[in-house]
Amino acid sequence: MPARKTRWVAITLPFFLVPITCPAGTIAQSGKASVAPVLHDVMPGVVNISTRKVEVVDSPVLRDPVMRELLDIPDRALRRETQAAGSGVIVDAARGYVLTNDHVVKGGTNIEVITKENRRFKAQLVGRDQATDIALLSIKAENLIAIPFGDSDLLEVGDFVLAIGNPFGLGQTVTSGIVSALGRTGLGIEGYEDFIQTDASVNPGNSGGALITLDGRLIGINTAILSRTGGNVGISFAVPINMARLVMAQLIANGEVKRGRIGITLRSSNGSGSESNRGEEVEGAIIESVEQQSPAALAGLAKGDLVTTANGIPIKSSAQLRNFIGLTPVGTEIDLTVRRGNSALAAKVRVEPVQKRATQNAKRNL
Repeated sequence: MPARKTRWVAITLPFFLVPITCPAGTIAQSGKASVAPVLHDVMPGVVNISTRKVEVVDSPVLRDPVMRELLDIPDRALRRETQAAGSGVIVDAARGYVLTNDHVVKGGTNIEVITKENRRFKAQLVGRDQATDIALLSIKAENLIAIPFGDSDLLEVGDFVLAIGNPFGLGQTVTSGIVSALGRTGLGIEGYEDFIQTDASVNPGNSGGALITLDGRLIGINTAILSRTGGNVGISFAVPINMARLVMAQLIANGEVKRGRIGITLRSSNGSGSESNRGEEVEGAIIESVEQQSPAALAGLAKGDLVTTANGIPIKSSAQLRNFIGLTPVGTEIDLTVRRGNSALAAKVRVEPVQKRATQNAKRNL
C-alpha cells in the first residue's frame, strides 16, 4: 500500500480544520489536494456495459381479441428490442473478467463492453446470481487494466470513497463521499444483503460500477440508491467486494451459486447486538432452533447458542451469518465459535446441499 501523508485542508462548512490522510501521490505538485493520480490508475478498469434486451409488449389492446382483429395485430405477442446502459469493473485483466450487477445484464441478448479508450468487445456471460445482484462477464481483449481488490471488512464509517460509473449514459463520471454506514440489511433489494452505504453520488447507469478507496482499491460494486425521484439524494448502496468475490469464485467454478445449509434457524437481529444471560450486549447471531440429524446438530450446536465467529471472522448479526453460510461452497467445513452461557465452544460444521424441504423459508433456514 502506498505511503500516506497527512495534510491540513480547510473545510468551508463548518469552519474548522481537519487532518486528511491521503495516499502518496494524491497531493499535486501545486500543493492542492487531488485524487487525480489515483483515478489515472483505476479509471481504465471501469467499463460501460450496453445490453440489448427483447421485451414483450403488453397492453389492454393486445389482450382484447376484438381489437386485435380490428387492428390486424398478429396473434403472437408483440416484442420490442430495448437498450440499457450500465457499468462494470475489470477485475482480472489476463482472463478478461468483468464484474457488474445482475440487473444490468439480466435478459440481455447482446452484451457489449466498452472500455475507457472506446474499445468495444462482445461479452460472454460467465454466470449471474440474482440473490446478490452480481454477474460476471468475460471478454477477449489485450492490454486490459484491472482494479486491485481491497478488503471491505476493513472499512469504517467515515472512510473516504470514490464512485466511478456511467450515470445516465453520459460516459465515465467520478463522484466522492464517505462511507455512511456498514452492514445495511432488510432493504428488500436483494436476497442476501450486507450493503455499504455511501453518500457519493450514484445515479441510474452507475449500477455495476466501482466503489474504491483513496489508495485505488476496489471495495464495492455500486448497486442501488434510495430515492423517491429516481435521482441521487445521498443514500447509495454497494455490494461489499468480499461478498462479490465469493460469488465470483462460484460463478467461475459452476456458472451459478450453489447455496448450502447447516440446519439451523436464526433469531431476528435488530443490528445492535444480542442480549447475553448477564444482561450485557454481545454481538453475534443467536440460534433459534437446530434440525435433528443436521450438520449443526451433529456438530453439537444447540438452541440459544450465540455464534460469535465463523472461520475466524467476527459475526455481528444473524444476517451476516446467513450471508456467510449462503456463500460458502457446498461440502466446505466452517469453523464456528459459539458462546453458551459463560463458556466459549468451538464447532466444525459441514455445509450440505439445500434440500427441497428447506426452500420454503430460505431466509431463515440455513
